[in-house]
Amino acid sequence: MPNIGDFDNVPVVEIQVKPGDEVKADDPLITLESDKAAMDVPSPETGRVAEILVGIGDKVSEGSAIIRLDVSGEAKAESKSGNGKSDDVASETRQKTAKAPAPEPVAPESDEHSLPAPKDFGSVHASPSVRRIARELGVDLTKISGTGDKGRVTKDDVKHHIALSEGGGGSGIPEIPAQDFAKYGPIETKPMSRLKKLTGPSLHRAWLNVPHVTNADEADITDLEAYRKTLDESAKAKGYRVTLVAFLLKSAVSALKEYPDVNSSLAPSKDALILKRYYNIGVAVDTPDGLVVPVIRDVDRKGILELSQELTSVSARMREGKITPADITGSTFSISSLGGIGGTTFTPIVNAPEVAILGAVRAKIQPVWNDGTFEPRLMLPLCLSYDHRAIDGALAARFLRKICDALADVRQLVL
Repeated sequence: MPNIGDFDNVPVVEIQVKPGDEVKADDPLITLESDKAAMDVPSPETGRVAEILVGIGDKVSEGSAIIRLDVSGEAKAESKSGNGKSDDVASETRQKTAKAPAPEPVAPESDEHSLPAPKDFGSVHASPSVRRIARELGVDLTKISGTGDKGRVTKDDVKHHIALSEGGGGSGIPEIPAQDFAKYGPIETKPMSRLKKLTGPSLHRAWLNVPHVTNADEADITDLEAYRKTLDESAKAKGYRVTLVAFLLKSAVSALKEYPDVNSSLAPSKDALILKRYYNIGVAVDTPDGLVVPVIRDVDRKGILELSQELTSVSARMREGKITPADITGSTFSISSLGGIGGTTFTPIVNAPEVAILGAVRAKIQPVWNDGTFEPRLMLPLCLSYDHRAIDGALAARFLRKICDALADVRQLVL
């Protein structure tokens, strides 16, 4: 190992040669990655790789032996083509390499938080920065055809691969053919907001990865609406509003407690559920730039009025664009309400890695048969979209019915 500055014990993230390879001076041998940068370690001279003394994940410092290089024969003759001083330096370098002991095998760390060795992309022709981007984004460089000089994989190649995976053309889905719409009449190109450009790929990824099913039901909120209006009249004077969303939050928690599988996420192995014993619920908010889903935390510990005040405050901040990472992370379940706009039903997209989302549309007066006569009742249509890998139809129906029952009996929500 040559002098690599102030770095020490830097992990090896890639070995770019194998025994028997012919290398020239300055050809990359291995790639290191510190917390600040990725760097290639070049060959000091021309020769043939005789032995590799390090492995992926090993940590090296200046002076560590990493490669045994055979410079005999033609390689040696080529290396001697310079002046005598260069030959002396090369000879000294070979002696140091030969004398340097091979590093002792390092036992795997027992720390349960230690990270696995970085992914080895084999002989892929790519720069350290491109390799680092690929590791961070989970992209397999061996599956990308490089368009750079001599087949080198470039950053644009990685971006194009991600675009095909998340957008049109990904997962074997053919791209929608482009059309010249101007042939048929006047057009205007309106750039998407930054928020929509950020959330679009996430929604598409969730739609492609989650086997969505949507179940629908209706809740009788006649008595709840009368109670809500009473609370709202008092709240107006204090600068906030009491909306149906606060009651949806409380009813969702009551159902999540009874059916904890809905308050979960699939384990990375996809063979277990991670049950969450806390209740942080995301609420979709319509803003001028697009949909934002702030998270209301610890809903089970808050009452209707406290939730209403928090919803008023959070919604205002979202519409003003005052969003922080803490506002939109950590949810266990989501709610999307279109009641203030309209509609009869819809299919909300599961906010993965959650496994379910509740949708609500506008309530309306309907005739409901009760003890031999029809009564006018205010009925609220509800839609539950869920990940069928974690939730089956029967559980979804019971969960949604629990929410409907809680909304029909307001006493269950204020206890």
